[in-house]
Amino acid sequence: MAERSFNTEVEDLRLGAGETFTGEGILAITKALLESGVGYVGGYQGAPISHLMDVLADAQDVLDDLGVRFEANASEAAATAMLAASVHYPIRGAVTYKGAVGVNVASDALANLSSSGVNGGALIIVGEDYGEGSSIMQERSHAFAMKSQFWLLDPRPNLPSIVQAVKQGFELSEASNTPVMLMVRIRCCHVTGQFETAENIPPPLTVRDALANPRKDFHRVVLPPMSYAHEKDKVENRWPAAESYIAEHKLNERFGPDGGNVGIILQGGMYNGVIRALQRIGLADLYGQTDVPLFVLNVTYPLVGTEVLEFVEGKKALLVVEEGQPDFIEQTVGSMLFKAGVQTRLMGKDVLPMAGEYTGHVLLDGVTALLKAAAPDMLPSRVRSPNQDAAEVPDLSKTVPTRPPGFCTGCPERPIFAALKIVQHELGEHQITGDIGCHLFAALPPFEIGGSTMGYGLGPASNAAFGAGGEKRAISILGDGGFWHNGLSSSIGNMVFNRSDSVAVIIDNYYSAATGGQDVLSSRASNPTKATNNPISAAVRGVGVTWVREIDRTYDVPRMCDVFREALTTDYQGPKVIIASSECMLNRQRREKPLRNESIKAGRRVKVPRFGVDEDICTGDHACIRLSGCPSLTLKTVEDPLRDDPVAHVDQTCVGCGNCGEVADAAALCPSFYRADIVYNPNKFERWRAGLRARTIRWLQRRREQKVLIFEATE
Repeated sequence: MAERSFNTEVEDLRLGAGETFTGEGILAITKALLESGVGYVGGYQGAPISHLMDVLADAQDVLDDLGVRFEANASEAAATAMLAASVHYPIRGAVTYKGAVGVNVASDALANLSSSGVNGGALIIVGEDYGEGSSIMQERSHAFAMKSQFWLLDPRPNLPSIVQAVKQGFELSEASNTPVMLMVRIRCCHVTGQFETAENIPPPLTVRDALANPRKDFHRVVLPPMSYAHEKDKVENRWPAAESYIAEHKLNERFGPDGGNVGIILQGGMYNGVIRALQRIGLADLYGQTDVPLFVLNVTYPLVGTEVLEFVEGKKALLVVEEGQPDFIEQTVGSMLFKAGVQTRLMGKDVLPMAGEYTGHVLLDGVTALLKAAAPDMLPSRVRSPNQDAAEVPDLSKTVPTRPPGFCTGCPERPIFAALKIVQHELGEHQITGDIGCHLFAALPPFEIGGSTMGYGLGPASNAAFGAGGEKRAISILGDGGFWHNGLSSSIGNMVFNRSDSVAVIIDNYYSAATGGQDVLSSRASNPTKATNNPISAAVRGVGVTWVREIDRTYDVPRMCDVFREALTTDYQGPKVIIASSECMLNRQRREKPLRNESIKAGRRVKVPRFGVDEDICTGDHACIRLSGCPSLTLKTVEDPLRDDPVAHVDQTCVGCGNCGEVADAAALCPSFYRADIVYNPNKFERWRAGLRARTIRWLQRRREQKVLIFEATE
């Protein structure tokens, strides 16, 4: 099950002409796709567009009514290949990518698609989660747009602009026979607002209709000499057609006065931040009315030279607000000014950071620097005077501790790495590589297992150089999502083909958990629209792995230790695969908690396990925490004058997985952990038994108190 259901919200996708839609950006994008007559949609989930895929899955009935095909693709490469339907047929198609890393995955298919060109509109929605909120390496998609010659949209982050960008993206794609990439940031995906809806449009040509009348065009195949013709067509025909459409339909926007000494050229996604900076200075109001001219690039590639030069005319200085590096837009604008002989001063990365997220404070500093250099009279006196500059943001790094990401409470992956840590303590440190997914948290304390990752599903491939074996075998980790995404062929198949004498651990938590809990091929749930319950073990055996061990309960730490020891010490030479399976605790709690609360409310008997630590037995060495790291396992100070160290303590967030006790037992740490079952709505016998126990305990306590010697001091 996905982390969030949109079953209620998707009904708003049926709104007709003239009605008002209220909701999040991802829902607005979906509604805009339906209003654009899209014929098929697909993609791969991932922040910040995970919920877009969830919306599409929950809107299956709406899509079916319109004749729209929806597919959850195995990867961004598979999603891009799906857009081949728009190469020969006038069908509009849209797919989603996780972000810049998704563009990397899809680069081969994307290059072919851009070379051949499209007939129907092809829209790629990329969740560009640049900055501190990102879960990936810091890169931009802009470079791929330049390399492969497709057009890049970056709309202002409000619902009307997002909806307009989707519709104009399809039109721009068809006008220039080129795929278009729509870049949406985290704030863009989850901003809320309203827009006036239009009627949903069934695709004029459905994919079913196209199947009945197949088409082909040899000139669109990316082979010499057609590929050379494609390159010329991009530059001589498609690019000018795109520029003409952009200028004619005013996809880019201008705000503020026409004249002035200064101006700002900015990415559409930076609009809210720039306006907020101008508001703080006093040069813009709450409604976006600005005293500083703004040229908002809702299309960041290609730039239309005539538009840029028209905006710059008469200005002494120009600031380019371009988040991330390299400074592609700034370089292009600089080249345009130089070739036109314009002497306007160009500012950008000299007053704004070359890398890093453009937060409100960063943009405030950049805009202030522009005005101080070229229009100081526009600044209020409190900013103009160097003695009254705003105080610097305090450095809290020494006061507030860092909070790196980690496994959830009760995560079934935690005992896997606790077991591996125990085995490494016995057999010595091993060469270990990680993979994209929750299991990458094992590289952090308290486990500190694995120190590199090369890509989704590439954990074992990252250890290929060590596949010849030696005194110790290499160990690699990958998850079930990564396994189905790319790992089966690129990692496991690679191990088999090269006879790698190493160990691959496939962590099967039943979902693509790190992206929001979506189903994958091996998920155990019954999915009405997708094929699940396809065992990973059958797949790895199918590509030639013969040494396979399966563990269906990862919380069994002694069993996990035994399997790791066997894999690392066996005489068998060749690939060894361990499949460790337990359901993602976060998804499990999402499913079970509502049912449990409903049963308790209805008066039915419910038993909930909880774990604790006996304060009298705990020695306070905290080894259990060093081998678990569970957020519910913390410290507690005891009121015992003879004990200085705090004892371990299990707080109220415990979900009763039992990992802490299992780890303590497997590592022979201590017997201080206990399990207590909390019974809601107990029956008469249980209430009588609990009362008897309480009375017995009180009697024993009074008896002990009577035997205690008490000495009173007298004067």
